[in-house]
Amino acid sequence: MILACECIPRLDSATPPQYSTAVSPENLAKRLKAEAARLGFVLAGITTPDSPESAPRFQAWLAAGRHAGMAYLATDASQTRRADPRAILPECRSILALAVPYDNPASIPASANGGRVAAYAWGEDYHDVLLPRLRALVAFLEAETGGPFPHRYYTDTGPLLERDLARRAGLGWIGKNSMLIHPERGSYFLLAEILLGLDLPPDSAIETDHCGSCTRCLEACPTRCILPDRTLDAGRCISYLTIELKGSIPTELRPALGEWVFGCDICQQVCPWNERFAPERGDPAFAPRPGMTSNDLAGILGLTAKGYSREFKGSPVTRAKRRGLLRNAAVALGVQGREEDIPALVAALRDPEPLVRGHAAWALGQIGGKAARAALEVALEEEMDEGVRGEIRAALE
Repeated sequence: MILACECIPRLDSATPPQYSTAVSPENLAKRLKAEAARLGFVLAGITTPDSPESAPRFQAWLAAGRHAGMAYLATDASQTRRADPRAILPECRSILALAVPYDNPASIPASANGGRVAAYAWGEDYHDVLLPRLRALVAFLEAETGGPFPHRYYTDTGPLLERDLARRAGLGWIGKNSMLIHPERGSYFLLAEILLGLDLPPDSAIETDHCGSCTRCLEACPTRCILPDRTLDAGRCISYLTIELKGSIPTELRPALGEWVFGCDICQQVCPWNERFAPERGDPAFAPRPGMTSNDLAGILGLTAKGYSREFKGSPVTRAKRRGLLRNAAVALGVQGREEDIPALVAALRDPEPLVRGHAAWALGQIGGKAARAALEVALEEEMDEGVRGEIRAALE
């Protein structure tokens, strides 16, 4: 994971930077939020660097192994920093929480046979888009205060419990699906934070739980990964399985993935706050690339390394790597079960990646028929990887 931060000489935490006599902390906060809005952050709020309230629950979540294969979350340094933002920046005196919207997936109906990509990944990689805007906000503050000050900024890249910080800054409440939900804009947001060595007045948190008795997200999740305490069993989450998981997708979960090849929007799409209030369009930078909302699964499965790089350069989809994306496409084809996709899956039995070959074999087993069986029998004779041979034998059965 890329660590995105800005490093400058530290100032003595006992002597914070002095504001210009013409700019009070309250006025500076107001001007800062206006500049954030100009840069595309539709929500902006300020909170203190106190320990997030969800830190104990995060520790319990880790202890229960709910983070699955994301071992980087459980390191001592990671846990310490998530529990105390000052462990990241000792001079931190306030935190600016920000949100930028992406397109509502309901604005573009899903294709009947195409692969589905989570809406936040339809356009440009948010890291490439948001980091320059965060730098611009820091430059604005330096101009306003008359010089440099300690800071760090992140967008889904630093050891922060960012949804909790955003909640405390008044950007929304944490829903039952663990997403941050704003009462007037829903939850289709990307979050970012700037840790500031400046004293700025904090905003009030949204204390009311607006989810009430609604359980739509829990009921709609195909893998039942949403837990009662507003956390997720990551090892069952479609987003984890299609992006973070680097190995084989558990056989029992594959049918539940449906057509998702990168991420998942289901628990957000069924949320009443998104159905009623989420705008159709988000930031133009995240507008869909051609074909991104309805990917040709057979075409994905046939991508060479060069073709994959060319097709997804600058896209968040590269997080899954070629082998991961082709693995996901094979599963989706198996779920759809169309005989016309057998040639693409047969070709994938010769892919250089064992991960792709194994999942292509599973998909052929799901489709069945003489052509699929014949291809699997030939592949079993030629395959040298024992893991793939196991997948082939299971498919033949």
